[in-house]
Amino acid sequence: MNDKTLRSPRVAVGAVVINHHRILLVQRANPPGQGDWAIPGGVVRLGETLAEAAEREIREETGLSVKAGAPTYTFDLIERDGNGQIMFHYVIIDLMADYKSGELCPSDDALDARWFSPEELKGIKLNEFTRKFLNQIKFLP
Repeated sequence: MNDKTLRSPRVAVGAVVINHHRILLVQRANPPGQGDWAIPGGVVRLGETLAEAAEREIREETGLSVKAGAPTYTFDLIERDGNGQIMFHYVIIDLMADYKSGELCPSDDALDARWFSPEELKGIKLNEFTRKFLNQIKFLP
């Protein structure tokens, strides 16, 4: 998807799911951040609450069922091309979420999906915003 045709930012959500001292991350299949490991999520649809969008996106991207809670982290993701034109602009709101059920199975939006302990995050290509958030909550060693 390319946001060049948009005239305003898009609202997106992520779900921060930590279960048994491990965090759920997906390896992004598409830009922006293609190939990076990040908190799973996506665009909020018209008429959806933030929690509904987070729960749907987790189900679609990972096959897991979660219960989304309160927003915990918000940031702008803006990417420009070589000419300075905006390619992507998302306002992303990450919500804490509790794992309920399901077997991890990445969809076509994710190259992979895994549970990571803090130690397992060393050496993987984390999305810069995910790394900043995980440092903020002291999840990274």
